[in-house]
Amino acid sequence: MKHAVNVKRFVCVIKKTVFYQIVFKPILYKVRIYNRSIGAAAKSQVVTNYKNTVQGFKRFHGRACADPYVQSVKSNLVYDLAPMPTGATGIKVMYMDEERVFSIEQVTGMLLTKLKETAESALKKPVVDCVISVPSYFTDSERRSVIDAAQIAGLNCLRLMNETTAVTLAYGIYKQDLPAPEEKPRIVVFVDLGHSGYQVSVCAFNKGKLKILATAFDSELGGKDFDDILVKHFCEEFSQKYKLDVKSKPRALVRLNQECEKLKKLMSANSSDLPLNIECFMNDIDVSSKLNRGQFEEMCAELLAKVEGPLCSVMEQAKLKKEDIYAVEIVGGASRIPAIKERISKFFGKELSTTLNADEAVARGCALQCAILSPAFKVREFSITDVVPYSISLKWNSAAEEGLSDCEVFPKNHAAPFSKVLTFYRKEPFTLEAYYNNPKELPYPTASIGTFLIQNVSPQPSGESAKVKVKVRVNVHGVFSVSGASLVEIIKTPEGEEPMETEQTVKEDEVCSLLTGDPKQEKKNDQPPQAKKPKVKTKTVELPIECNLHWQLSSEVLNMFVENEGKMIMQDKLEKERNDAKNNVEEYVYDMRDKLHGVLEKFVNEDRDSFSLKLEDTENWLYEDGEDQQKQVYIDKLAELKKIGQPIHDRYIEAEERPNAFEELGRQIQMYMKIIEAYKAKDEQYDHLDELEVTKVNKHVNDAMAWMNGKMNQQNSQDLTVDPVVKVVEIKAKTKELYSACNPILSKPKPKVEPPKEEKPTENGPVNGPEPTESQPCNPDKATSAGTEQETVENKLPEMDID
Repeated sequence: MKHAVNVKRFVCVIKKTVFYQIVFKPILYKVRIYNRSIGAAAKSQVVTNYKNTVQGFKRFHGRACADPYVQSVKSNLVYDLAPMPTGATGIKVMYMDEERVFSIEQVTGMLLTKLKETAESALKKPVVDCVISVPSYFTDSERRSVIDAAQIAGLNCLRLMNETTAVTLAYGIYKQDLPAPEEKPRIVVFVDLGHSGYQVSVCAFNKGKLKILATAFDSELGGKDFDDILVKHFCEEFSQKYKLDVKSKPRALVRLNQECEKLKKLMSANSSDLPLNIECFMNDIDVSSKLNRGQFEEMCAELLAKVEGPLCSVMEQAKLKKEDIYAVEIVGGASRIPAIKERISKFFGKELSTTLNADEAVARGCALQCAILSPAFKVREFSITDVVPYSISLKWNSAAEEGLSDCEVFPKNHAAPFSKVLTFYRKEPFTLEAYYNNPKELPYPTASIGTFLIQNVSPQPSGESAKVKVKVRVNVHGVFSVSGASLVEIIKTPEGEEPMETEQTVKEDEVCSLLTGDPKQEKKNDQPPQAKKPKVKTKTVELPIECNLHWQLSSEVLNMFVENEGKMIMQDKLEKERNDAKNNVEEYVYDMRDKLHGVLEKFVNEDRDSFSLKLEDTENWLYEDGEDQQKQVYIDKLAELKKIGQPIHDRYIEAEERPNAFEELGRQIQMYMKIIEAYKAKDEQYDHLDELEVTKVNKHVNDAMAWMNGKMNQQNSQDLTVDPVVKVVEIKAKTKELYSACNPILSKPKPKVEPPKEEKPTENGPVNGPEPTESQPCNPDKATSAGTEQETVENKLPEMDID
């Protein structure tokens, strides 16, 4: 799992669980009894706590628990799935000593919370805004689910970005040799084969902009699917060779999955036979086998045959020839499999490009998009035009056609984000149903997007149908919505009165008007106006819209999830503090036990054995009754041990630092004694000092020397197992006291002797003052005084910044 952030002028990718921008990829998430571990901490415990370790839940977003896909993969999971009250997919784990079912949005929110904390730790500032990447084949339900998860984590999702689009941005924004806007664009194909999906996109680049031309995918072809084939192969082999039913033991299945993933990576770099060895695999039996790349490719022949399908599809959609392709860029972890690279290269008839980091390209693209959207960063202008992955239609009840009418609003690969305005003629509220009109291309069982009820529609005063304008939009997240509706009221005015003109502007890039409704009404509008017909004016009234979206969390449920996440964050914090207190006790026991027979041995009295026994009892307590205690219990236990151990440690520290402290005091005494001797010897350097003050200094120095010699003698005659006669802090205080008393006197500078001033002649006019005038007598002394006073006044004026 990686995420990236913008730091000053650079994009940094943090390789932990991740930042300002978040890449949404399969990770490991673990819910323990009292707290939660995420990322590497969870992965390290997946074997020992497999029931509570959740992984690969990305494909469950926006799906019902009864979904055919969910049911098909349920048997391969080591953790349990359970339906939520709404029928959505939930994950069952043990948390806080009770069985809990978390929604997919909650689990993803937990991950995003960790990524947010990691980003804040790296940036040293709060993180609120983010860009999240999702597969390009995600439907509206799945996209809304991810947006809800971001809200649960307290993040504001600026954009839900397709992974393929993020890769194209990371590729194009740094290119300096792109064609000019008016020239023919550069066509590049991007192939992303990651852990859980296969995506292909074709992008046209010009300087300062990119446009996605087409996308294709296979949601059931990814690195995990190759791992599953290896797991299935070795399960069958071990069943015959060792008579082991691997699938009956989840822990063994998890270990086999880990080893198969390692073996797959090794086979990408080696064509020879590679061993697979697992000790104490099941029933204390060690298992071993071997496999080479050729055998692996034979097993995966069906998966490898699926590689060319999306490539053909994307070329047909974009109506391109292979000669039109400038380059083919591959990313994603599974793209390193040699057989996959060979098939892609053979299809396009050219060498593959690997200029992007296969693991970090999506993260960097999202971080760049976040920087473009943020006012805090100055980024090169780069426009991004994405596409609608599936064709979207609307249907409604039509009185004119006496049944249902429908209209394709956004065809497949239509530019996005995009808005259109539809015009209806209605006398009463009506409902629009949005759906994907080609269910066969969906990797999702339900074609419905949702229904939108346009309310408060009423006929015109004449009884005719009212004109209703409905604005539909595919937003920056790739989510369809009916974003607004307005009723156009026609008001007749007396003849001669000027009609009121109204202007309607839709602040979108492009707007399309479609007229639907009563054809008779349209014919009436086409007839020429009759003589003496009253003039009309129009008024626009905004209409409320009631949305009923497929698998959309209600605001009440979402707020409850946000509140629960806050409680779990607090519980994690308390648990961390409790574990830290416990670790402090354990660390003190091990550290002190070793030192008692090492550096502290000379400073321990006859109670050494009893203290050692107490440390041993504490260690046993930590792994028995003290395994799960409150934070205060550990704090008290540590204080109890330190009550005995701290004096011993203090005596050791005192013995280590005392010689240096005495040495510093002795150095000060010797230095002052040398100055006093020089003064007594009538040294010119010190003959300006006052005799009485030097006498005081001599007394201070003699007292300090007597104090130091007395303390040193007492300390040398005392055993190390007893508290010291004098502490280091007292010696340092004595040194400071001596310095304060002697240094100001002995370091007093010698007074300077100024040479006599020479008088300068003033016959040629004043030197320091202004020239005398008739009203001002020529007096050099007064002139000098006046000039000095003027300078003094000027110096007293405050400094002002005239600019």
